[in-house]
Amino acid sequence: MKLMTTKIAARCLWCMCFILACCGSATAEGEHHYAFFNRDRERIFDASFLGTRAFEGAQLKYTWRELERGKDAYDFSAIQHDLAFLSSRGKKLFIQLQDSSFDPTLVHVPRYLLNDARYNGGADKQYSIKGDNEEHAVAEGWVARRWDKAVQERFHKLLLALGKEFDGKVEGINLAETAVSFGESGRLFPKGFIPAVYRDAVMTNMTALKRAFPKSVAMQYANFMPGEWLPGKDGAHLRSVYQHAKELKIGVGGPDLLPYKPGQMSHCYPLIKACARITPTGIAVQQGNYAHKNPKTGQRVTIAELVGFATEYLNVDYIFWCNQEPFYSEELIPFLQAYIDSRTDVLPHRRSATVRDVIDSQVKR
Repeated sequence: MKLMTTKIAARCLWCMCFILACCGSATAEGEHHYAFFNRDRERIFDASFLGTRAFEGAQLKYTWRELERGKDAYDFSAIQHDLAFLSSRGKKLFIQLQDSSFDPTLVHVPRYLLNDARYNGGADKQYSIKGDNEEHAVAEGWVARRWDKAVQERFHKLLLALGKEFDGKVEGINLAETAVSFGESGRLFPKGFIPAVYRDAVMTNMTALKRAFPKSVAMQYANFMPGEWLPGKDGAHLRSVYQHAKELKIGVGGPDLLPYKPGQMSHCYPLIKACARITPTGIAVQQGNYAHKNPKTGQRVTIAELVGFATEYLNVDYIFWCNQEPFYSEELIPFLQAYIDSRTDVLPHRRSATVRDVIDSQVKR
């Protein structure tokens, strides 16, 4: 046990040294770390989470279907329960409102949308398409008909009801990622869907979210958009979403945290970076991200590299960490404990201690 503790301490100190080399200093107020437990919301009771001071709170996922059991029949008891518990333990809640899935058996919109013809089915299938072969596409999940005005109207009513109950009480709320998979040819496009209409719908939903949550952080996850693949095919859809965010002062971010991955580097990463200090920004470390190979090193990313890329290149305000094991328990928590504890020891009344201050404090011990 003593040897294991020594190894962990040494790894954490190396990680902090790496951040010093790559990052230089923390932001004016410091980044905010949240544990992302997805729908495993009972994990907020875990001692390891509650005992990690670096975690300011938890980001928890709630689906549209569970929050609206019937038309206008809202049930926010799960959020109320989680918020009350977290608050009692000095932690905060960040809501992720989910209207899409990556499982063909899960539909996250209310049942009445599926059964009432005026909503055109309420949700549509998304597809896994290999090599642009749309003829052999396989259903891989569902997404709400965000571009359908009848469905959109119902979604906006939900946002207003949530805002009335929780604005100013929760740390923030984010909408699910903008990426949808319907192919490019049009043969798999749902009724009424075209990329430009979808882009406008995303921006309309962002406006509704900000209107419902003027006090808490309101954030749109915007990673990719249909109808374009940058830099070669630029429909200005994703750029329009981020420009709208700047004008609204609404937060932006998204999954995944994959340092220097070409797809993200050509799409959302430079746009998130450009919004830093203008709007709240965030990035989510999700399933599989801990095992990502850094293209610059050819090696699996370290926690230090993830933190460094998020805070120095992207300059985000929020990092949402998934609890994928063994990375969460064996690497993330020890690192964050050492990092935050050292910063607190250096300047206990300020969150803006530089990383150099942190390393200096370790050397003096």
